[in-house]
Amino acid sequence: MRIRISADSTCDLSPELIEQYDVAITPLYIRLGDKDLKDSIEVTRDDIYSYVEKTKSIPKTAAVNVGDYAEFFTKVKNEGYDGVVHFTISAEMSSCYQNACLAAESFENVYIVDSRTLSTGIGHLVLDACILRDEGKSAKEIFDILEERKKKLDVSFVLDTLRYLALGGRCNSLLAFGANLLNIKPSIQVRHDGTMGVDKKYRCSFERAVVRYVNDKLEDKDSLDLRRIFITDSGSSDEIRNAVEEAVLKNAPFAEVIHTRAGCTVSSHCGPNCIGILFYRE
Repeated sequence: MRIRISADSTCDLSPELIEQYDVAITPLYIRLGDKDLKDSIEVTRDDIYSYVEKTKSIPKTAAVNVGDYAEFFTKVKNEGYDGVVHFTISAEMSSCYQNACLAAESFENVYIVDSRTLSTGIGHLVLDACILRDEGKSAKEIFDILEERKKKLDVSFVLDTLRYLALGGRCNSLLAFGANLLNIKPSIQVRHDGTMGVDKKYRCSFERAVVRYVNDKLEDKDSLDLRRIFITDSGSSDEIRNAVEEAVLKNAPFAEVIHTRAGCTVSSHCGPNCIGILFYRE
């Protein structure tokens, strides 16, 4: 039985991982001016940052639409796959899940997983789905296992600046100004209900903040699933990435430490120099 594992571009997996695990990606859209461009295909993260600097506004993002999903599922079926397991960003953050479900109604053996998360939190689920596929599990079995496993994800990140959230109307501009003035670096936690909220606030340099953030997140060592951890950033320096990895490995011996870069959708909301660690708890 041939099962296709796929995900929206918000999973933030690297091209190397996408090829290694044979994952299909459905891109969201980024609107720059009057053009709708496919995430990480027709537009890059640097294009977005240049656009923001030029226009002082962030681009709008749009979900994969029902037609795109229907076209994708048709293509997969025509290629001879027996089933599909597709992962979307949290339904609380985008209409991707709703659109994918509407398209899937016209197909048999197509399962849509609302990840209830974003970025490489989705990536964890996708890689696990590929491993289960290669073990010979059916699409339904993979869906059922990952529906439970997603509840164990711990997904969070630290922001260097609230500017992009303020430009997008997701936080008060005065609050963003105050945070910058006071050198506050907030950590944002993705909750299991698919929403996000501030977890902690660090008043220090960004490099010190990310180390303190990692130490806080990995403090409860007995709860950690040590198979794999993602370190995902939206354009941080090598020094910041190395500081995070060093802090991670000082805290816990993860079998895999994988660095990835956030795609255009995530980066357009958080801005440059945002970094997070994403892992499972037992």
